Amino acid sequence: MGIAAAHWDALGTSVDLLLTHEPSLELASAVVRSVLEQVDLTYSRFREDSELSRLNASPGRSTHVSPLLAEAIDVALRAARLTDGAVDPTVGRAMRLVGYDDDFPRLALGRDRPIVLRQEAIPGWRGVRFDRNAQTVVLPHGVELDLGSTGKALAADLAAAAVQLVIPTGGTLVALGGDIATAGDPPPDGWPVLTAEDSATPPDSPGEVIALLRGAIATSSTTVRRWSRDGVTLHHLIEPSTGFPVRGPWRTATVLAGSCVEANTASTAAIVRGASAVEWLEVSGLLARLVSETGAVHHTPAWPQSLESAA
Repeated sequence: MGIAAAHWDALGTSVDLLLTHEPSLELASAVVRSVLEQVDLTYSRFREDSELSRLNASPGRSTHVSPLLAEAIDVALRAARLTDGAVDPTVGRAMRLVGYDDDFPRLALGRDRPIVLRQEAIPGWRGVRFDRNAQTVVLPHGVELDLGSTGKALAADLAAAAVQLVIPTGGTLVALGGDIATAGDPPPDGWPVLTAEDSATPPDSPGEVIALLRGAIATSSTTVRRWSRDGVTLHHLIEPSTGFPVRGPWRTATVLAGSCVEANTASTAAIVRGASAVEWLEVSGLLARLVSETGAVHHTPAWPQSLESAA
């Protein structure tokens, strides 16, 4: 079975689309582009004209939001609840204060303006008043939502599902950086996925390759989306209790789950949880691969065997 592929950039990351039904690639690409354009306009933190930016600029007021933003907020708050706040969407102000205030490709161009770092716990997701049925949100003063983590994973899930809706035959894989969602029937041997720490790593590079038969896989890492300010190296994963980038034993976490949102929630939480991540993942029954700061690799039980080892 031949695999059709398309690649482009969107949402500040790389987009890879794979199909088992080659004649449908042009239509599938248009569907994915449409989904990602709507996501960008709805909940990008880096667009002044996005719906999320307007919401963040209106604290203390009840704001009616679109169905897509309501879904993204619902997903983010659920992630916070399931991880006891390890993954918290109220990190927006903290992200901005540590310098992550633009799409990463522009942020990484080498700008070096001074910033002032101070320890400050984030406001916390429980302060957000959200009515899912009425699609209304009230943000407390001082709260800025950042939906970048679960929001990108949600975009991958939505894009894969949208392709499958219009092209019901065959299978689809959508990768947004380290967030990978699938839909439909996979290739006979599954989708081969290189479990790299950087999503920019060429897929034919040496490393641990697993077969993704269904569901999704997500990788969170402190080794990518890094920048420097005043000689200090920072990254995008925030510790809620300090408002600073996480410093812990794990530099990368990869998780398999039924949806990309679930996988990303767990991989991000594992980095933030630090030393307690292994027990939490195993008790939760999650399949995960963790890489320590020294490069040591730990797999939870039932993590799939590497295709190279199997061969």
